[in-house]
Amino acid sequence: MLLSIKDTFEDMSREAAKLIADRIHRKPSLVLGLATGSTPLGLYKELIRMHKEEGLSFAKVTTFNLDEYIGLPRTHPQSYYYFMWENFFKHIDIDRRYIYVPNGMATDIEGHCEWYENEIKRLDGIDVQVLGIGANGHIAFNEPGSSLGSRTRIKTLTEQTVKDNARFFKSTEEVPKTAITMGIGTIMEAKEIILLANSTSKARAIKEAVEGPIMAMVPASIIQMHRKAYVIVDKAAASALTHQFNG
Repeated sequence: MLLSIKDTFEDMSREAAKLIADRIHRKPSLVLGLATGSTPLGLYKELIRMHKEEGLSFAKVTTFNLDEYIGLPRTHPQSYYYFMWENFFKHIDIDRRYIYVPNGMATDIEGHCEWYENEIKRLDGIDVQVLGIGANGHIAFNEPGSSLGSRTRIKTLTEQTVKDNARFFKSTEEVPKTAITMGIGTIMEAKEIILLANSTSKARAIKEAVEGPIMAMVPASIIQMHRKAYVIVDKAAASALTHQFNG
């Protein structure tokens, strides 16, 4: 695990974008795992700039998103498909056929989860997986207590996660209580992982994920076991770390 502490959110976003751009240059048909939320927005903004100003092409890239709410159609402003389209996909040259986001409106959710896993396997796995981290240490919608070997599945969201996401909805009652999420085991099979975090609100989660024991109650702590994981944070998110050095 390589820890990189940058001065600002913009700096950490640029570093992550450079890493992904390098991997696309090496392998134009890269299989890229993507995350939603406010943290990766800086990364997507920089990748869009690289596409428009430096010719970075996503024409052969395949993407798999981590998760999606159950019960929200793709046209819903708070669906993760809508988020990805508005904040990233529509600004680059990606082929829609190569975009994978879990379908929260699938008639057979369990069957859809199995299909999603099989599609990842069919493409020989995810090359680079982007992750955010929740204040409680969750990755994707793998809440504390999730099995560290879990696969893509239905997950009930914790009260804290529902509360955290309520700011995107008119009320807490409107926040979906279940989601489809890649499992921790699925995430850990990615060849490389980039975990991003910014602000003091994530400082405790980063400390527990990077320096704490590996345990299901802090799902992100499993990345300590990954052979090629990059943790890129700003100084605020790193503020609780005992040892602030790259390693």
